[in-house]
Amino acid sequence: MTDLSVDLETLSLTDIIRLQNQLSQVLSRKFERRLALAFSDIVGSTPYFARFGDQAGRKLQQRHTDLLQAVLSRHEGRIVDTAGDGAFTCFPGADQAAKALIEVQALTANENISQPPEHHLSLRMGIHFGPVLTDGVVVTGDAVNLCSRVAGSANPGCISLTSEAFREIADISLRLKCSALPPTPLKGIERPIDLMRLEWRDANLFPTHVRIEETEEVIALPDQATIGFGRLAVKDGIKANDVVLNLPDEEESKKISRWHFELRRHATGFVLRALTSQVTEVDGKSVGKGEEMPIKVGSVVSVARAMSLRFISPGDERPGESTVYEQTTVFV
Repeated sequence: MTDLSVDLETLSLTDIIRLQNQLSQVLSRKFERRLALAFSDIVGSTPYFARFGDQAGRKLQQRHTDLLQAVLSRHEGRIVDTAGDGAFTCFPGADQAAKALIEVQALTANENISQPPEHHLSLRMGIHFGPVLTDGVVVTGDAVNLCSRVAGSANPGCISLTSEAFREIADISLRLKCSALPPTPLKGIERPIDLMRLEWRDANLFPTHVRIEETEEVIALPDQATIGFGRLAVKDGIKANDVVLNLPDEEESKKISRWHFELRRHATGFVLRALTSQVTEVDGKSVGKGEEMPIKVGSVVSVARAMSLRFISPGDERPGESTVYEQTTVFV
């Protein structure tokens, strides 16, 4: 090995600046790579630890890590680092990163079905593509910090990505799953940046809204594994239902059970589970208490024969109808 030791104390200011430039050039040439970076964070881990204790909290973190490890190798990815409720991963390209994170979210949703709601794992994720310094083990650079903040800005159960990551995606089917978000302020970034949301669920399988036919009210379905529907809003200071079902006619509303039914997200779509012996019908078929029935885009649920709910997605309107949704732009 060549002896590169230099007596820095003997160097002039000009010599030191030249040496810095030479080192920067060598560092970039040997270690700079352009990679797809991804962060995955557990939502609500701090209150989860406080409520259920360290053992349950560590089990939740391990579920997160195990899901990532089960998926990453299929998409040429690897875990760079884990720290508590977060994981930093990298991939050779944005397509691999997007496909991997979609698969992790889908597996998480499917696994949550067998877990009580209070033990559901919810992840927020972010993808960025840019230059980093890496020796094949350590990955560092401004792009890493940016990606971490992108993940932190995502809603629970969602995947956000930067415009740089979007431009690197070659798969048109993945591009069609991306829609623009409002300019997003990120900590340490001077101006709000343009981010996109990567929709990991199949829009043809999962309705995004429910319309109450009697009042024409349209309600966005919460982005969670189990969604409760019923007449009761609050019980003992705790939210009783995610979608509260009430009509202007109080007597008609009383026909609806306090907890009427719930929707559960399976990998292949929603399933309705009746929680009451009161009438529940899906597309004209009766669903008894404890029984289940698939829900698809366009399905109509009769609640106690007092209210009809149509499950819809943007563009699902019937002829002559129009529904106002929050504006979403899709880029190809």
